[in-house]
Parts: sequence; structure tokens; C-alpha cells
Amino acid sequence: MQAVPSEFLAIDRKERANRPFFDLDLRPAEERVCDFSDVVIEFDPERAMVEAARCIHCPDPAPCMVACPTANDIPSAMWLIEQGKFVEAAGIYHKTSSLPEVCGRVCPHEALCQGSCVLNKHQTPVLCGELEAFTVDYERRTQGYVIPLTIPSGKKVAVIGAGPAGLGCADILLQKGHEVTVFESKPQPGGLLVYGIPNFKLSKDVWQEKWEEFERAGVKFVGNTYIGRDKTIDQLFEEGFDAVFIGVGSEVDAKMEEAPGTDLPGVYEATDFLIRGNIPVDQLPETMRKPLEIGRRVVVIGGGDTASDCLRTALRLGAEEVTCLYRRTEKEMPGGKKDRKMARDEGAKYRYLTQPVKFIAGPDGKLAAVECIEMKLGEPDKKGRRKPVPVEGSNFSVAADTAVLALGFWPDPIIGKTTPDLEIHDWGLIAVQDKAKGNTSREGVFSGGDCVTGPDLVVTAMVAGRKAGHAIDEYLKKK
Repeated sequence: MQAVPSEFLAIDRKERANRPFFDLDLRPAEERVCDFSDVVIEFDPERAMVEAARCIHCPDPAPCMVACPTANDIPSAMWLIEQGKFVEAAGIYHKTSSLPEVCGRVCPHEALCQGSCVLNKHQTPVLCGELEAFTVDYERRTQGYVIPLTIPSGKKVAVIGAGPAGLGCADILLQKGHEVTVFESKPQPGGLLVYGIPNFKLSKDVWQEKWEEFERAGVKFVGNTYIGRDKTIDQLFEEGFDAVFIGVGSEVDAKMEEAPGTDLPGVYEATDFLIRGNIPVDQLPETMRKPLEIGRRVVVIGGGDTASDCLRTALRLGAEEVTCLYRRTEKEMPGGKKDRKMARDEGAKYRYLTQPVKFIAGPDGKLAAVECIEMKLGEPDKKGRRKPVPVEGSNFSVAADTAVLALGFWPDPIIGKTTPDLEIHDWGLIAVQDKAKGNTSREGVFSGGDCVTGPDLVVTAMVAGRKAGHAIDEYLKKK
């Protein structure tokens, strides 16, 4: 942790803790629901300095640092921001994060750094997520950022997947002097950051500027290449790559096979719905270029962040009634509270203890209603969550023109099936021998992110990629 000036030690922490709190400024709900532009209004320098000055600088290790998957030195960054040294603060984040401008926007800060801030006990936590995004944006506007490079090693690494894990790995490898080529199944780089997160949470402009940093550092991008189908990992080694990193995420939508009618027109899987609803046509895979047909009444089934994104996307696409159906109560919902509040403010409604069991067609053959059954919470399951139990005879119908299934995600098993000696488990998750390194059962092949852990956070995937990048560097030095 960076040393705080000794004169600060005399400052009363209680006085800092009691300084007034001003929440994030958001565009009015009735305005923002009409477009896909940013919802959060960016801090100006004065506002950033005032907010950072609320940090009481806990003794090391500060709880916010411990809760941050990247271990960002947040107290030191807060001190620099308070002094108006925004570029220096951005440098703090670059030391431990490959995507600070992204994580500052999309991380569930209320469950990580902000949720661990000691000010939660009696006051309101420091808005460290928004401050992280502010400093890096300020740096880019005023002087730009260049990934630091070193003498070329002469080694080549193939990174499969241009999402958070792949980019975290590529960042470290570039800094170590290795040549990096990123292979992506979609036309454009970004993975989840582009094709999964709506523009109102992460502007495509922010992502484009980030990708340009990688291009300037020399990364090569090969799109529309589905590893395992168009090309195998064995072929990558035959082409001269010295190591391979797999960071393909977990992007296969979970199915609702027990409910008849999921194949009706008007029923969408979340990935298909979000991609086609948020991405310009020229950036879409050719199989997804048919426009969405959104009815007046939309239901979204699920309780995670993806469900919130689908609800808010449906509202922006013109739906008049948008309802989330979830089989447990709000207490058990895995998604972030902040996103749910924004969805409610924008007009979405929630119906709990509700389980869809059948999708019903109208006279035109398209979706007209969803038959549901009421649930009650029973005993906890293996993960400690109370298991939902159907209430016999409680069936009812919800009118719907469009339904979106946001039930979670599974890995694509194709890489495991097409790569000899690569150990996989649980429907295609890639097994790693050491989570701190990401090394797999196949020599020279490393992996990290959601394809190893199952669906998780952007920041945890990025951190896994960075760890694998360091391990690959060590592997190449010994090779």
C-alpha cells in the first residue's frame, strides 16, 4: 500500500466518515428508457475529489482491498484522487487490473469493495467503483494510456476468446514481450463485454477505446473463427504457437426442457435476445441478423444480472408491460440489487414464487401466454438456498407476446471434445491443475474464467486470465 503522508494521521477519521454523501447521479428513468445510452452521469473532477475525501484510510489491509478480486490499492487511489492527481490514481488501477474502465462500471461493487467499506456500519460507503472509472476515463482523455511493452521474446501465444479472461491474459503476455493472437468466434472482439452487456451499462465507445490500446500494443485479432469447429488447438500448435490460453467463457444458454412450448415464435434465449437487441447489425454473426419481434407484453424468466439486462432491454425496445418471473423470493435472487432497482425505476415489475411450466400459442401460432404455478420455499439445497416447491393446484396464466429465458449458462464442450488429453468435467468445464496458474492437463494449454469456474463476474474472469498470463510467461521461459 502506498504510504499516506504523515500529516494525514492527525486527521480525525470520524470527521471524514461524517462528511455528506451524494449518491450517483442518474439520468431520469423516463428519459433513459428511451435509448441505450449511459445511465450513470460521470463525475466531474470536483465531485470526484469530494467523494474520495470520504475515505477514512483503514489500516492495511483495508477491507475494500481484500474484497476486490484484483486487490486494487483502493485507499492509495482515493488519496491521490482527493489531491486531484487523477492520472496517478489511474496508474494504481493499471498495476492490478487489465480492465479498470470496465470493472469500474460493471462490477457488483455493492457486493465487493463498496460492500466491504467500513462506512457501511454507520454511514454510506465510498463510491469507489465510479471513482475507478472516472480516473481511467480522465487519463484517456488527457494523455491516453499505452500498455507498457518490453523486448520481444520471439514466442507466440494463441488466446482463444476475446472477452475478459482472454484480454487479461493478453495484457500480461504483451507486457512480457510475447506475440499475441486472439481468436474469437464472433465478428468483433470483446466477447461478453460487447455481445453480452448492454450499452446502457457499458458503452461500446468505452470498449472500442480499450480495444485500441491492445491494437496499439500489437495484438492480432482473428474473428469469425470457432476453435474446435473451424480450427483445433492441435492445429494452432502446428501453426507455430508456443502456448494456448482458453478463455471462451460459458455462453451456452441453460435450457427449460421440462416446459413445453419453448420453441414457439416469441420465445427467446437470453443470449440471442441481448445480442440482437443491443448490437448493430454489421457486428452481428450472420445467423443473428434477423430483427427481433418484440410484443407489447414481455416476461423474463430468471433472477440474475442477465435477467435484469433483458428486462431493461425489453423496455428500451418498446415493450409496454415487462415482468420478471422468479421461482424464489427476492432474497434468494443472485443478481445485483442496484440493477434491479434501476429496472424497477424504469418500469419493470417482479413476480416472485412463480414457476413457468408451459408456453401457450395463440391462434396465429405465436406465443400468447405462459402457464405458471405458484411456489413455496422448502428445505435448503446443497448450496444452502431454500428449494422452491410447487403448490399443487395453483396453476395460472400470464399473458405474454414475448418471453426471454434468462436461466443461466453452460460451457460449450466442443474444445474439450476436439482436444486430445484435455481434461474436462461437468458438461464441458475445463479442469485446471492449479487455479493460480490455469495450467491444464495438456502441456502448453492454459485456461481461466467462466469456462473453468462456470458463470461468474467480469473481474474474476479477468483476474484468472492475468494469473494464467504470468504462468504462461514462466512456462515459455523454461521451454
